[in-house]
Amino acid sequence: MPISLTKPAKQLRRNLTDAERLLWRHLRAKQLHGLKFRRQEQIGPYIVDFICYERGIIIEADGGQHALEIEKDEERSQWLNSQGYMVLRLWNNDVLTNIEGVLETIIMQCNQAGEAPPLPGPLPRGERE
Repeated sequence: MPISLTKPAKQLRRNLTDAERLLWRHLRAKQLHGLKFRRQEQIGPYIVDFICYERGIIIEADGGQHALEIEKDEERSQWLNSQGYMVLRLWNNDVLTNIEGVLETIIMQCNQAGEAPPLPGPLPRGERE
């Protein structure tokens, strides 16, 4: 049975960093292209900062401490990728000083993730099996 991270996730939601708070202000309530994001969500053994299930995109707002935890972050990202998610890592400084650029990057990634090849149309009557 997977370990529940509900209590730690709730605590993280109450104690957002300044960058997470600013980003959440723009992501919440389907404000970004009508996409629904959730914050501090448990995915397997991890709690991710933000996730859009509809597009399979996880957004991680990383502070300076992550420069020292590169291997740990890479392992985490690889596991999340193996589960079918695309992880977008953003530096807190970028979020705080260039929110418009950050939002454009998120929109671009969401659009790419949402693009699926078109389904073929129905076959003409004479070619159906």
